[in-house]
Amino acid sequence: MNATIGYGLVLGALVCAAFGAVVGLTSGLRQSEAGSQWVRRAVWGFFLCMVGSNLTMVYSLVTDDFSIKYVAQVGSRATPLTFKIVALWSALEGSILFWGLIMGTYLLAFALVHRNEHKRYMSLALGTMLGVGVFFAFLIAGPANPWHTLSPVPLDGPGPNPLLQNHILMVVHPPMLYLGYVGMTVPFGIAVAGLLRGEIGDAWMAPLRRWILIPWLFLSIGIILGSWWAYAVLGWGGYWAWDPVENASFLPWLTATAFMHSTMVQERKQMLKLWTMSLALASFVLTILGTFMTRSGIFNSVHSFTQSDIGPTFLVFIAILLVLSIALLATRGHLLVSQGRITSMVSRETSILVNNLVFVAITFTVLLGTLYPLISEAVRGIRVSVGEPYFNKMAVPGGIAVLFLMGVGPMLPWGTPDKDAVRRQFIIPASTGAVVALVCYLAGLRGFYPLLTFGLAGFVTVITLRELLAPVRVRMTERKEGLVTAVVQSASKARRRFGGYVVHLGIIIIIVAVAASSAYVTHTSGTLRPGETLTLSGYTLKYLGTKEGQEPHRTYMAARVEVTTPSGKVEEYQPRLNYYERSTDPVGTPAVRESAKEDLYMSLMAFTQGGTTASLNVWVFPLVGWIWYSIPILVLGTLISLWPSRKRVAVASSSTAAGAAPPVAGSDMNRGAA
Repeated sequence: MNATIGYGLVLGALVCAAFGAVVGLTSGLRQSEAGSQWVRRAVWGFFLCMVGSNLTMVYSLVTDDFSIKYVAQVGSRATPLTFKIVALWSALEGSILFWGLIMGTYLLAFALVHRNEHKRYMSLALGTMLGVGVFFAFLIAGPANPWHTLSPVPLDGPGPNPLLQNHILMVVHPPMLYLGYVGMTVPFGIAVAGLLRGEIGDAWMAPLRRWILIPWLFLSIGIILGSWWAYAVLGWGGYWAWDPVENASFLPWLTATAFMHSTMVQERKQMLKLWTMSLALASFVLTILGTFMTRSGIFNSVHSFTQSDIGPTFLVFIAILLVLSIALLATRGHLLVSQGRITSMVSRETSILVNNLVFVAITFTVLLGTLYPLISEAVRGIRVSVGEPYFNKMAVPGGIAVLFLMGVGPMLPWGTPDKDAVRRQFIIPASTGAVVALVCYLAGLRGFYPLLTFGLAGFVTVITLRELLAPVRVRMTERKEGLVTAVVQSASKARRRFGGYVVHLGIIIIIVAVAASSAYVTHTSGTLRPGETLTLSGYTLKYLGTKEGQEPHRTYMAARVEVTTPSGKVEEYQPRLNYYERSTDPVGTPAVRESAKEDLYMSLMAFTQGGTTASLNVWVFPLVGWIWYSIPILVLGTLISLWPSRKRVAVASSSTAAGAAPPVAGSDMNRGAA
């Protein structure tokens, strides 16, 4: 019964998406508003059907309905309730179903937020988004159908992948990534609508920028949480390995970041319109490519799903997207003519353009390194391996260039600069950067790239803080009968600017933490008997023996390790190996002593019966925790940028205080102050 209901709702979502896509695109191209109501109803239908189907699957997982093939594949009576719910996105078919729910939520949110705005674009934009919804509803109804039934019905199931049950981060990491991936559908729909009409006006750029900033934030959180999960679960002493699936999430993040910087030039100088649209389209295409890489099984990765039959379907959809994007840019691009031009190579618009080129270069480098093994196998029949050295060699200089431009850009004025003023602006930040690098060197730190990174971080931080603490400029816009209407200069722009600099602080923290934890990590390993010790970076680790334990869904063996810190404090930690009933290999849980300065990371590799010996891997990672601590800063900065601003601020002059009547809200005087 559950399978029939769930599958019927998927078919309902497919019908709603197809109907809404056809009506939205046809009425939008005819510039008719008659179909807009029907398109919104189709969005509601798609959303409600996806919600119903997902809730039905969650109910089936919680109640152990093993007559449904997906539940029999990932469910288990012994699995805790939290992980039963998480099992919704723990395998291919359920993750695509969950994807449909998020897409329906995004489409409904967009339709509600802009129900009274941009009527010329709404039908086209929603029609395009529902067209994407058709593809995913078709996937759920066909190649990735989670509603197949089994007969006879098994008595129990294996439970979710042990890696997904091993840490609470799996409750939030995949949804964050999905919210980032799926959210790119909205700016894609807006960009396609603008290109179909041959115009992207300033008024429409605001929602386009806002709706790409939202998934950018979720994608940022998802990437960081994913690296934290790898660090906290896999026990390999790292958080980023340039895994193909890690790269798949990083690629659209790069192009979306470039897009957000490019919009500043378009808004201020009326330039880079076609380039900006290209970045918006590329961000969505890369999310679909990333989804294909994750779910087709073509890559071997702890992050990816098993081999599946959806690969060809995804390839066809990617081909359609590429043809559509290139055709729109080729046929409509001439309508998006830049009205401004670069007047100086030493200007903010030039720095942003260079910033964009660096982001695109990093994107191409990562994409090439990720896909090259597949291309080589397809063309030459030989599968090669592209590892960390290639990515680090190409990405590290690019990252340093981005860090440098984060400081240079805000210091430079728009248009033609006053060179003397620019030189004066450089003195304090450049001096601070040089001092930071020198102090680090005198403290014993070595290595060209790390010291350069720390020096540039000091340089950029001074500039960022200076911009954050600068007083708000107020522009006098109108005087009438002794009244002064004062407007905070472009309130929404000022808010976005402030939020952007807060985000920059978070990015600086991440870059410094990555540089320190990569360049100055220390490591040791050994096989110990009870009472024997290991020493590393001032820490002494004494092996005390083993401890067995059992939980509802697993058993474990832990090594009891007494840690004496450099300050003399004694603490006990228990790195362990977890055993799941239907898994042949144990899954480790490292023990981590966290601090703001560094993490002591202990991983149990093996042990002998009775705990007579235990093999430990131990690392000390300087500043690594600041990678995850940056999340609240990124969230805060993004929320500030997204927060709606008041349209106008009226300030009375002295003559008003003397008795003149204040302006009436909504009067002609107040109009236009926005």
